[in-house]
Amino acid sequence: MALGKIKADTLEHSTAGSLDTSYVVNGSAKAWTNINGSSGTPVAQDSLNNGSITDNAAGDYTLSFTSTFGNANYTHVGMGGNTDTAMRTPCQQKSSNAPASGSSRYELIVANGSSPLDVAFFGVANLGDLA
Repeated sequence: MALGKIKADTLEHSTAGSLDTSYVVNGSAKAWTNINGSSGTPVAQDSLNNGSITDNAAGDYTLSFTSTFGNANYTHVGMGGNTDTAMRTPCQQKSSNAPASGSSRYELIVANGSSPLDVAFFGVANLGDLA
């Protein structure tokens, strides 16, 4: 089977207008993961560009990427909770571990100074340029 390429500078929709493709490429999450950590072993319920999950301790996970980022200067956003309607626990980059282009470590902490928690729903998205 031959593989082809689609080349376009603009995407156009019949009613929604058009959009420059660089906006889509630069503004899209390059990795995201939805984890259930409540069973003791974290399980990716769904993901994009997630290679593996390492369970370091309660509420403390390292996520590796299938395709690495161009550098360690990407950003993330994440939340967690024990029900899908109570995503109130912020996710933070583990302060003692700098992000790397191929992985990042996260903690779920309810209040400043408290211990990380395993929760039923943990989601994180990573935004940046892939290598």
